[in-house]
Amino acid sequence: MTWYNDTGKESSTVLSTRIRFARNLADYPFGSRLSAEKANEIIEKLAPTFENIGFKKIDFTKISKLEALSYLEKHYVSREFTEKKTPHALMLNEPCGYAVMLCEEDHIRMQCILPGLALDEAYASICKLDDTLDSSFEIAYNEELGYLTHCPTNLGTGMRASVMMFLPALTMGGQINGLSNQLSKIGLTMRGFYGEGSSAQGAIYQISNQITLGITEEDSIKKLQDIVKQITEQETELRKLITSEKNPELIDRISRAEGILRHAFMISSSEFISAFSDVRLGIDLGIIRSIDLKTLGELFIEVMPATLSLSAENPPKTQKERDILRAERIKSRL
Repeated sequence: MTWYNDTGKESSTVLSTRIRFARNLADYPFGSRLSAEKANEIIEKLAPTFENIGFKKIDFTKISKLEALSYLEKHYVSREFTEKKTPHALMLNEPCGYAVMLCEEDHIRMQCILPGLALDEAYASICKLDDTLDSSFEIAYNEELGYLTHCPTNLGTGMRASVMMFLPALTMGGQINGLSNQLSKIGLTMRGFYGEGSSAQGAIYQISNQITLGITEEDSIKKLQDIVKQITEQETELRKLITSEKNPELIDRISRAEGILRHAFMISSSEFISAFSDVRLGIDLGIIRSIDLKTLGELFIEVMPATLSLSAENPPKTQKERDILRAERIKSRL
């Protein structure tokens, strides 16, 4: 399971859900003051607990840059994690949607990623993993401040709850900046495709809680669920307006995007994401019936640069070769 595995059953606006907990072991320095020796010690101490419940350990100091970037493309790790030089490892249980970064900014950053809108399910799942850690290790915790974390903005619950939303109508209507400003006023944030510091691509946005101190996990999730419902209603109403018979330009744009995916000889990743957005909207609106959401969602992961190169029998050596390979892969899947 990856960040986005579209079965077509979920909301047309919510692609995936993620709940992430930040935790640290007591009696160890935080990440910025953690020596290589202590980082290795933490990994060796924690890894067996995860391996005993079905996780696979990936030592990021022993894999290629391409492999590391592929895990980033699947949203299992952060960009900072791929660039670390000190010891760090990923514990992965793909069937359950679990990915745990060991020795990133915090000693433990565990997340559960599920398709569609599944905040309650993801939260219940990650709590079980958290209980396993609590029963086996002493976690850094303070009665007044809650869970102690490297960054003060994570103090308290240490939780980030987020949903990946597909909002083409709001994007076309120029309402994203206004929405982002409104969210920031109520303790939520809107980010790009890969979270903090990333840009929005393909009308896909990550919406998550900002406040972790002085609020319970359940209240944070409830607030996010309510806002997602409101945003979905706004997006749905706008889609009704843009699909009127007075908007042939949209139908032409969607049809051209499908033509690019089916017939282009070369496609860059940015061009694919743009076409993906238009085609997915076309499927949601019933304009395109020959491509299903599941296939399109799987393609989104398969043709990202690092993942595409790793899967090739003869890995591309240049960007041009990769763009040609991407077009071939898309045509064969469609």
